Amino acid sequence: MIPWLKPADPPDAFPPVTRALTDPDGLLCAGGDLRPERILAAYRRGIFPWYSAGQPILWWSPDPRMVLFPDELKVSRSLRKTLRNRGFRVTFDTCFADVIAQCADSGTRSHAGTWISPDMRAAYAELHRLGAAHSVEVWLDDGPGPRLVGGLYGLLIDRVFFGESMFSTEADASKVALYWLVQSLRERNVEMIDCQVASEHLFTLGARLIPRAEFVARLARGIAPPAASAG
Repeated sequence: MIPWLKPADPPDAFPPVTRALTDPDGLLCAGGDLRPERILAAYRRGIFPWYSAGQPILWWSPDPRMVLFPDELKVSRSLRKTLRNRGFRVTFDTCFADVIAQCADSGTRSHAGTWISPDMRAAYAELHRLGAAHSVEVWLDDGPGPRLVGGLYGLLIDRVFFGESMFSTEADASKVALYWLVQSLRERNVEMIDCQVASEHLFTLGARLIPRAEFVARLARGIAPPAASAG
């Protein structure tokens, strides 16, 4: 049995991540709510919500953890050509709701895309309003108006970015979003991008698996305590 959180429990009332199951990998607890305070407390501990329609809120901390260090991003020859010649335009935080809606429809995570439920969308929209969640948008101006053809979203807490999902309706558009995200994060001295769940696509871009203990230790170094955090 896994622990069950109650909505009245303090936001940080998560069990230690070392208690997470190995099958399914990383399942730690269930229940609680999707208040911004609880979600942020979870990410600070290396925990994230992930559940499908009809399930309770499930909280995960897999071991090992897939991460991308900004300096390790692999930019292939074809991606460099796309960046030079494809004509994509990139913006940040201009249409967060549209990006998360496209991610929900595309199902680009390694499992089915139904996990971005209306409740999850509302929760991350509130985090965006509070300045914690961010989006990258990729546009193509090839008609009467620009089209949103790719993007991603996630949370930025101090020097760690927690990637949630990405989408693409044109070849390489999500890779373009990731490329420009990494450039922006380098300017902010962000040390690590949490990719959460392993996928072959992320491996090709330079992401790798590290032990959960190392991941949590890096979080402790990259994220200030809540009382001292700039958000």
